[in-house]
Amino acid sequence: MADNTQKMSYNAGVAKGQAQEKTSTMMDKANSAAQSAMGTMQGAGQTVQAKAVGAVDAVKNATGMNK
Repeated sequence: MADNTQKMSYNAGVAKGQAQEKTSTMMDKANSAAQSAMGTMQGAGQTVQAKAVGAVDAVKNATGMNK
């Protein structure tokens, strides 16, 4: 009986370790995805900002305010 209990305990420990490893892997993937999204959003923000500056300059040029 003790041998069976030890096997069950061992198997539970193995299952717990595997679950922890899967959780860690998923968290790493989620973190990578979040970092990638942040980089994409920063790039998009910079593009929008550059276009806005260009539009302001175009309006200034068109109205003669840029002289």
